[in-house]
Amino acid sequence: MYLKSYAINGLGLTLSVLIFSCATAFGGQAERLRQPAFWTSREAVIFGLQNSPDSRIALQRIASAQAAQAEADALLRHPRLDLSAFYGQTNNPLLSFGNILNQGAFSNDIDFNSPGQTDNLNLKAELTYRFYNGGRDQALVDSAESGYLASQAGLKEVEHQLGYEIVKAFQYIVQAQDQLEARQAELEAIDSSLQVAKARFEAGDLLKTEVLNFEVQKARTSENLIVAEHQKALAEKGFLNLLGLQSGSVVIDAEEKHLLAPPAAQSILERPELTKLSAAMQAAEAELRRAEGLNLPTFDGFASYQYDYGWINDGSGDSWVAGVKVNYNLWDGRRDDAEILRKRAEYETLAEQLEKLTLAIGLDIDKAELNYQQALKRRSVTDKMVEVAQESAQLSRERFKEGVILSSDVLDAEVRLTDTLVRQSAARANHRIATANLRRAMGYQQYTTTTEELLERQ
Repeated sequence: MYLKSYAINGLGLTLSVLIFSCATAFGGQAERLRQPAFWTSREAVIFGLQNSPDSRIALQRIASAQAAQAEADALLRHPRLDLSAFYGQTNNPLLSFGNILNQGAFSNDIDFNSPGQTDNLNLKAELTYRFYNGGRDQALVDSAESGYLASQAGLKEVEHQLGYEIVKAFQYIVQAQDQLEARQAELEAIDSSLQVAKARFEAGDLLKTEVLNFEVQKARTSENLIVAEHQKALAEKGFLNLLGLQSGSVVIDAEEKHLLAPPAAQSILERPELTKLSAAMQAAEAELRRAEGLNLPTFDGFASYQYDYGWINDGSGDSWVAGVKVNYNLWDGRRDDAEILRKRAEYETLAEQLEKLTLAIGLDIDKAELNYQQALKRRSVTDKMVEVAQESAQLSRERFKEGVILSSDVLDAEVRLTDTLVRQSAARANHRIATANLRRAMGYQQYTTTTEELLERQ
């Protein structure tokens, strides 16, 4: 790939050509995916990892790191070739005499003090190559390679965190849907009992207050139903936002077959944050070596060829020059030493951050494991509560029809049933979320084939 830059200043025109190699793994922005007819948590994760802005940002960071890697490699392995062109006119004695000499137009008739007006077209090609600079170029390459590894780990970090957030948002929809259905079932049950109460009241077998109790509870349940519908709508909006969508239809498949069990082994080594920070430490160590190289000399080779032509004197000539150059900074006010100290401090800071992160990840795994165990137990308890509450509610409805119990008794049974159903839906969602969180904490994707399927869709 060739990168060209042009600069125009007065009568001068300069053309610089920098030759370097560049490779990119991602060729442009991926096309937006079509939304499926219904969502599973697995499909949502796959869709979100490809369509979410967070994923695309991470991909662009990888592309940027690759470009930096190619740039550093070009500095180390390839020479620099500069081409320049210049045309000008002058009557300055020194410049005019130089033009005459370069054009091979010297004669004994020339007045050295006043050679007159001349013009000159100068074409020049210059090749330079740095043989040695204290390992600074190699350190720059190593830093760029570490930056690329860090960007790859950053993509995995985004995938793992985003996958977890999508699963959590999906389960919030499942929970909201279950609670909405529980409220609807409660409303239907109370309305059915209300019709029984009205019939008994008309038959003179029930007081008016009993009927009113059902009316009041029906209104409360209707209010709770409105709240449940609102919560479901909010959950759907949050879900679509995570997927990088502004709008869309959210029809879900809540079957648990799409969920993976938590991994059995605990290991912090799978966490991409550790890989990312370790790569950052490697980059910092390379930057430290580059700074230390500032105290060492540089050794450059150069060669140039130029052609000069003048229309006024009708002369032309060419020349070349080649050589080597050594440069060594004897004193800079200890500026280089200060940079070395700064780079060493940056490296030591990252080392401390790595230790801190290791401790934090260990705590994160422990918390995720405890939350998972708690969620598992709560789910088991709520499942049993629902069985008992359903049986109690059914018996209360039958006994109210028979006139054995009061309206307050059957209403209490209906409220308890709805409460246990709401608790069950929350416990089930929390269990699924805890499972996903444990996978995230241990450094695993929510679905092991996510990346492979993403690549197949490219």
